[in-house]
Amino acid sequence: MYTSHLRLLIALWAVTCAFGAEFAKVDVSTAVGRAFVRMYEFDFAAAHAILDREIAQHPRDPLPYSVKAAAHLFSELHRLKILQIEFFEDDEQVADRKKLVPDPALRAEFFGLIEAAKTRADAALKADPGDREALFAQGMCAGLVTDYAALVERRRLGSFSLAKQSQSYVLKLLALDPPYYDAHLTAGSVEYVVGSLYFFVRWFVRIDGIEGDKRKALEHLRIVAERGRYYGPFARVLLAVIHLREKRPWEAEHLLAGLLAEFPSNTLFQRELARARELARARPGQAAQSSSSGGP
Repeated sequence: MYTSHLRLLIALWAVTCAFGAEFAKVDVSTAVGRAFVRMYEFDFAAAHAILDREIAQHPRDPLPYSVKAAAHLFSELHRLKILQIEFFEDDEQVADRKKLVPDPALRAEFFGLIEAAKTRADAALKADPGDREALFAQGMCAGLVTDYAALVERRRLGSFSLAKQSQSYVLKLLALDPPYYDAHLTAGSVEYVVGSLYFFVRWFVRIDGIEGDKRKALEHLRIVAERGRYYGPFARVLLAVIHLREKRPWEAEHLLAGLLAEFPSNTLFQRELARARELARARPGQAAQSSSSGGP
């Protein structure tokens, strides 16, 4: 009964998303936002150029350093073909892919930027413990290091201890008034990952505020998709991944079509949209059943 109820809630959410949701646009009033847009377009050189200018003008601001680290990580994930959605659909690929050879120079630059951002964020938070941007920079740094450990270095179990640090910043960001909505992305992704673990493994993974509830994971990501300042498109990517994992390619198709319309030069969105459409055509009856009765 619980499983059927959960499926119904997810299906109803998906229909609402498809027909009524307004997705957040990246805040391009800031240099950081403009750099994020370039990253979503996979134009990493342009993102770095924007951030280098911002760092030169505001060397004490921690956020451009953490976003520059994010640009390095995403370019490395792109080079290693980890950003392909099919990689995230297969738990064995995520855990055991053997041919990943990290770029040592990029790794050194990445961790140097992480330390620079953390040092500046610590200084800002000593002056003002409620500094929103400094808290977000700290949370971003913790999340980036977690992702590097899990996806590039393949330290899957070790990444859970790092995720606990990320979650501590998430809780602080969500306690702000108003909350820093982008922090829901980390909460949602961790919630889904923990919820996908084997039952006995979940006993050993204890993270504050995380229950391993996939319904909560979807709600966290929906909030970012609709209200996030920078992570809105990324939340939609993760939602598309979840829909593909849960055998709802028609919902992934809707999300990817919107992302491609917003970022037409992104070849990943082009390729994955074509694949989602192919999968959706193979299950037309299931799509109609999900929309009408709430069953996938």
